[in-house]
Amino acid sequence: MKKRVLILSASAGTGHVRAADALAKSFAGQKWVEAVEHLDALDYTNKLFHNFYSKFYLRLVKSAPEVLGWAYKASDEPWKTDAMRLRLDRLQSQKLVKFIRRFRPDIVICTHFMPTGIIAHLIENGIIQTHLSVVVTDMDMHAMWLSQTFHRYFVAMEETKAHLLALGLPEDRITVSGIPVDPVFAEPADRHALRREFGLDPDRFTLLFSAGAYGVCPAEFVVTRLQQMRHPIQTLVICGKNAELQERVQYLVGEENPNFKVLGYTRRMHDLMKASDLYLGKPGGLTTAEALACGLPMAILTPIPGQEERNSDHLLEEGVAIKCNEMTTIAFKIDALLDDPQRLASMRERALKMGRPHAAETIVRTLFEDDLPPLQIDKEERVKIAGAATGEIA
Repeated sequence: MKKRVLILSASAGTGHVRAADALAKSFAGQKWVEAVEHLDALDYTNKLFHNFYSKFYLRLVKSAPEVLGWAYKASDEPWKTDAMRLRLDRLQSQKLVKFIRRFRPDIVICTHFMPTGIIAHLIENGIIQTHLSVVVTDMDMHAMWLSQTFHRYFVAMEETKAHLLALGLPEDRITVSGIPVDPVFAEPADRHALRREFGLDPDRFTLLFSAGAYGVCPAEFVVTRLQQMRHPIQTLVICGKNAELQERVQYLVGEENPNFKVLGYTRRMHDLMKASDLYLGKPGGLTTAEALACGLPMAILTPIPGQEERNSDHLLEEGVAIKCNEMTTIAFKIDALLDDPQRLASMRERALKMGRPHAAETIVRTLFEDDLPPLQIDKEERVKIAGAATGEIA
């Protein structure tokens, strides 16, 4: 019997949506799938709620990242924010619920915790019968990803699985898949040919600097520092959807500067990563997974307090990244790395080993074979999980 698959994301940042897109591509070619739909759950809410999740988040990333870090830490306790947060989410979900009931999904996959709570509520109340999976899109798992009802979790790392096991979740409900990335990141490529295509010197060390999808990084300051490097490198500067930033950076480096290639929003990040020797930027969950899938070492810059700092910790621990704690030292840090080619080669090898370019395929294959019933965590079990997370219960 063919299955109907619904993938739900939320555009709080771009990573959750990109992960869902990757899954949709992987499900689309399966003979056992009758239909697959990917929805941004926030598109089915009112404008105020949508803006709170997406635009307000982006505003904090740009102007008050320390607030996000405080909120991340303060809410990272199982079930702590559920009562108010889930009630608010359900109030906004009427249009989404109507779509779900019409679509009649056999499988629902959530790449953000917001729609997860809505689907869990529908299952608990017998409104729909479906298989609910949660795909965590960072290396660590924040407590808000925990659902009172679910079938399966897909996580990035063995350490994340160990965390969930320590909380008391059953082992057969947790799959270490990696974070799903577009299948194109797994395709082989000729690095020299790609560099020629982008107008670069095929034999020169190539740095990929990303200011983020919305161009909120202080790119001009970073580029000024990169101009001070001792080593002769060429840099791809990605300014995202910020056209004004692209113009300013282009003016800064000059139109005919062979050391810099300035680009705006691109759908070819997979090719840019494969053409590069080092990535410079923020360690978002999807960006990290994409870079690792390409075997691309990272130079971490201004991670968002909370989830990106935790991603950064894992990358540094695994030896696939360096970190620029001060933007003033960017040139120094990268020059020091280039002074040690053996270290750089080791970082690339470790990145390839850590990468999971076939994560989406793993998720598809697992769900094809999965016949587990829903798991509902009752009040007593939730108390135990909360205690295990805080150390209050042995």
